[in-house]
Amino acid sequence: MAALLSLDQALELLLRLADEEPIEEVESLSLVEAEGRVLAEDLIAGVDLPPWPNSAMDGYALRLADWQGQPLPVSQKIFAGQAPAPLQPGSCARIFTGAPLPDGADCIEMQENCELLEDGRVRFLQPLIAQRHIRPQGQETRVGQRVLGAGTRLGPVQLALAASLGQAQLGVRRRLRVALLSTGDELVEPGLPLGPGQIYNSNRVLLGGWLRRLGCSVLDLGILPDDLQQTRARLLQAQDVDLILSSGGVSVGEADFLGQVLREEGALELWKLALKPGKPLTCGRYAGVPVIGLPGNPASSLVTFALLARPYLLRRLGVERVQPLRLQVPAGFAWPKAGGRREYLRVRLDGGQALAHPNQSSGLLISADWADGLLEVPEGVTFEVGERVGFIPFSELFG
Repeated sequence: MAALLSLDQALELLLRLADEEPIEEVESLSLVEAEGRVLAEDLIAGVDLPPWPNSAMDGYALRLADWQGQPLPVSQKIFAGQAPAPLQPGSCARIFTGAPLPDGADCIEMQENCELLEDGRVRFLQPLIAQRHIRPQGQETRVGQRVLGAGTRLGPVQLALAASLGQAQLGVRRRLRVALLSTGDELVEPGLPLGPGQIYNSNRVLLGGWLRRLGCSVLDLGILPDDLQQTRARLLQAQDVDLILSSGGVSVGEADFLGQVLREEGALELWKLALKPGKPLTCGRYAGVPVIGLPGNPASSLVTFALLARPYLLRRLGVERVQPLRLQVPAGFAWPKAGGRREYLRVRLDGGQALAHPNQSSGLLISADWADGLLEVPEGVTFEVGERVGFIPFSELFG
């Protein structure tokens, strides 16, 4: 019997395959339309930010050499969006947050440390310091600086940064086209009556929504019955796509036809992982199209998509950092027996500790709703209560 692949080996293989077939087509989108997409080329600053020195406070601007402790007259008032006159020698200027610094000024004092006298002059109540409360030109970016690298996933912060540089549109990778299907005679779509031995198809909803969050275009091929000929025919319907993603039908049962079709008529890259949940997983090609077959059990499907399919999809779009963020948190339970497979437990953070759901069955989805993320237990590892363990937040995986 062939040895099980480790998660690290499987991920390395999938990322290598992804690097061989990058999505290279680019489309130009408005900032609103580019939400969640992947930047196709570096964003280079065309302006300095800020474009001129400006005030970080509401207060008064002055030339420090003009002040020897005496009150100063106010020669002008400067609002944000106005072009100030040069500062008159021996005076100060009333200035508001974001307003340009007048030529000649080299200090700003916040209004809380100033007293406006009856004759209109300003007394400064604290020692003054040169360049205090001044945002220098180019403090954030300089012309020609690379602000965002190609492969950046565009969220609200990145889009706002592009807007601050005057960009109305960005070049992004086109969407990945993914054909999604679920296999098994036991599956029924929600809303239809259940027959004997049947269950509702939850993986279709889970994976379809997750794919769309990743910016993919989803071709929903529905439920694939346990039939060899129909498996071949349905796979052939999915030729104008970048990936065929299935759930179920990839283990060693007599009705698991997807793996059989890939072994006999396509190309099979990997099969069976040292992973719990998620041991049965298939990666291959059929008629030239990449295929990833996830396990059918809901928790197994969730874990394998999160740790393997998600990084593969992101890498094909040019994202370099595809591994989810891992935090170190104290365990709220002990793990006294080391396992031979890497395990991912559904856990909740409570009082600063990770607590495991009492039922870690691969068939339970409600445990993932209860949880805040996945706790990683490497092969051969034990831990005691309070020891720090690896934690992957669901907010990182689904974001």
